[in-house]
Amino acid sequence: MVAKESVRSSKGNSESESRQKVSRSDELREALEEMIITGRLPPGARIDEGALVEQFQVSRTPMREAIKALIATGMLEMRPRQGVSVAAISIPKLMEMFETMANLEGMCAKYAARRATPDEIAQLLEIQGRLEEELGSNNPDRFYEINGEFHELLYDASHTEFIADQTRMLRRRVSMYRRHVTYLPGRMAATIGEHGKIIDAIKAKDPSAAATAATEHLNLLGDDMVDFIARLTRTMDVYQ
Repeated sequence: MVAKESVRSSKGNSESESRQKVSRSDELREALEEMIITGRLPPGARIDEGALVEQFQVSRTPMREAIKALIATGMLEMRPRQGVSVAAISIPKLMEMFETMANLEGMCAKYAARRATPDEIAQLLEIQGRLEEELGSNNPDRFYEINGEFHELLYDASHTEFIADQTRMLRRRVSMYRRHVTYLPGRMAATIGEHGKIIDAIKAKDPSAAATAATEHLNLLGDDMVDFIARLTRTMDVYQ
């Protein structure tokens, strides 16, 4: 009996340690993902596992697990004889991803027009108010953060599972690039008006108008596209 209890206790300790390890690797994955999204680890940057282990004061095992998880999502890439680096996306592929993102957001807005609760609509209006206040502060980074809250709530208001999950996944994948859009001249002011159209359509319970407004909000067309590519190219040149 004692032996069995000892084995059971040992097994319990092992499972606890395993859960802690998984939890730690998840925390590290989220931390690295945030560094990529905010540009602290820019596209093309080499991932120095040893330096990261020192920075986060962890062992190599959870760090390796976190890096493997980000390789699986496409945020990091493994290159022969070069090691792991932050994935760099070509302009044509990025444009395809932005277009897909716009269509997914349109679907979320469509369902939100059908399913959003009064409380969710009130929250959208509250976030919109904070964006309007932030407009005069000339702080694109803060504006981008609040804008992210608006879109997260839009996904929640769609009351979908797969569509909202896929939208969030792709948004995080392109967010390191999408952030640059916020810096385009006049883009923050335009966002206010475009959000207004989305909210109006949701309040009117007009799925078609909501989908159109959200899709157009995410699409880069004409001069916006040219300016975005020019800014992104200059930024990438600095990173290289």
